[in-house]
Amino acid sequence: MSAIDNQNLLWQVTQFIWHEAATLDAKEYDAWLDLWQPEGLYIIPIEDADDYATVLNLCYDDDKMRRARIKRFQDGFSISSAPPAVTVRTLSRFVIDAVDGNTVVVSCAEHLVEDKFGRQRVWAANVRYTLTSSDTGFRLQEKVVRLLNSDGVLNSFSYLF
Repeated sequence: MSAIDNQNLLWQVTQFIWHEAATLDAKEYDAWLDLWQPEGLYIIPIEDADDYATVLNLCYDDDKMRRARIKRFQDGFSISSAPPAVTVRTLSRFVIDAVDGNTVVVSCAEHLVEDKFGRQRVWAANVRYTLTSSDTGFRLQEKVVRLLNSDGVLNSFSYLF
């Protein structure tokens, strides 16, 4: 891939990831679910691993679990989401790690600011996206959110990273 093609791809995946972040901040959860491949995985690991299916994770959501989590948010059945937090995400330091056919792996840094009950908390993470491209654009195949303090004391959070 030429440098020009690489820059264009980086711009395209950055736009997609910023769109995903804006969708989450707006709590447009049905639109967020539409960004996923049905077999996609949303993972918040506690430790680094080669196979997250074999270790303990804060979150390891397939399609069914993503939809169940969103339903709890939307129906108010999650005690931690009543009332819902207001969030603002900033994503930066985008790097294309790999390209293989129609699959692109991208890493970036994320800062998430949560405001709830007049209190603000800040979360930081390294995020790795595996995206698949098609004629209709990118879709999420995997999203791995490595919170900086994932093995420390965590308060409940009522949103997706």
